[in-house]
Amino acid sequence: MSGDTPENENPIQMPTRRRALMLGAAGVATVVSVRPALAQTAGSVLNCEIPVPGLHGTGMNIDASGKLVAPDTPGSFVASGQKFSGEEVKRALSGRTLPGTTYEQSEAYVNYIRRLQAGQSGFTCFASLQMPR
Repeated sequence: MSGDTPENENPIQMPTRRRALMLGAAGVATVVSVRPALAQTAGSVLNCEIPVPGLHGTGMNIDASGKLVAPDTPGSFVASGQKFSGEEVKRALSGRTLPGTTYEQSEAYVNYIRRLQAGQSGFTCFASLQMPR
């Protein structure tokens, strides 16, 4: 026996300088590998797609407030299932219209996008657009 450490004690529980340095090095490697990934996601956010509507709304129309409604609902817009890129949606959120839509139709589609919830097609893309860079 060495006197300081009983032989049956678990060496993982004993902090040593060597172990602390190894953990520190692993932490640095994690930070270095995460930064390029974050830079990569900034570009991919603008390339992601949001279908209007997603699979959950197939065959439905979209009313002016962005809700899915029956196809025969007066004042509703046909939802063609068109996919809009993150960049197109970002521009529409700042006042422009979505490509290939009228002003009113674009507003309804943007309202639909704003109402997306976790688990629906396009939610992750929309949530990414909301994150500050």
